Amino acid sequence: MTETAAQIETVAEDAATRLCLSGRLTLAEVPALDRALSRVGAERPVTIDLSRVERMDTAGAHVVTRLEARLAAEGKGARIAGASPAHAALLETVAAAEPAAAPAPAARRGAAERLAGVGRRVAGAGRFGAELLDMLGLILARLARGIVRPREFRLTALVHHCEAVGVQAVPIVALMAFLIGIVLAFQGATQLRQFGAEVFVVDLIAISILRELGVLLTSIIVAGRTASAFTAAIGSMKMREEIDAMRTLGLDPGTMLFVPRVLALLLMLPILALIANAAGLVGGGIMAWLVLDISPPMFLTRLVEGTDVANYVIGLIKAPVFALIIGVVGCHAGMRVRGNAESLGRQTSAAVVTAIFAVIVADAVFSVLFAEIGI
Repeated sequence: MTETAAQIETVAEDAATRLCLSGRLTLAEVPALDRALSRVGAERPVTIDLSRVERMDTAGAHVVTRLEARLAAEGKGARIAGASPAHAALLETVAAAEPAAAPAPAARRGAAERLAGVGRRVAGAGRFGAELLDMLGLILARLARGIVRPREFRLTALVHHCEAVGVQAVPIVALMAFLIGIVLAFQGATQLRQFGAEVFVVDLIAISILRELGVLLTSIIVAGRTASAFTAAIGSMKMREEIDAMRTLGLDPGTMLFVPRVLALLLMLPILALIANAAGLVGGGIMAWLVLDISPPMFLTRLVEGTDVANYVIGLIKAPVFALIIGVVGCHAGMRVRGNAESLGRQTSAAVVTAIFAVIVADAVFSVLFAEIGI
């Protein structure tokens, strides 16, 4: 049987226009077919009649589906009729594979809408802060109840989290502080040598590490390790509905999950800060010995004589506050996880960023406060 070339016939009906296609709708016919169909308008609803189509491939089906979409977009309506089952299936497959239309460009926002967006973000930040305060209150209340009712206290979980939070963090904290001490001593020696004041590098190291860097950098490392771990653990339980199951069994998530983690941080972060202080002083002492020829006995003598105990105490005062901030942020982010892995990853990243930011802000507040009261 001889196949005919693609032909187009337009028939005007009472309420619509019938566009009759016949012959071969194949790749070879597409250029001419496409040019002819591009001139078809949509003054009235169009019915695309395929009852006389002899053969159709994916190229021809693409032309037909594109014509239907264009006519429909012009607002007059279009539909396909008379297609054989094979052709109808091919058209359906090709239509499903068509790429989605590009979204319309967003309209330029006016000043009022921009201002409203700022207001929404500020309100969101306020709600987030209120949620953090709510989590802080919950944890403090459960801590107080644990003191009044020691039988509710989970000692096994506390020991486990102390190991994870503190013991396993000792190597990285000590190494970090040791290197910071080396850097401080080297940079201080380079600058102070110009004025013949090399001996004051001991004071620089002591004040910087004991008052600020020891506890601050330790808290940043712990925030990166622990806040993310808390969020991942609690968020995974939230995704698997284990927290709902705990409530069903009459178990309080605050007592079972939050208190052991936060209390472990409160206990271990001051100890880690002490280790960081010692490691930083050792690193600074070694570098001072190598670069400035300040012997260890001389370094210790200058350290004891020139360092105020207040610097050491101030660093230790900050540690529990930083620990509470990290614990609250990590637990709160875990409870914000929804039922998918994307939410878990997003909240884990947010917990680390929020915890580090909050620790630095708290350290700045402490610095201003201590400066105002003269210590």
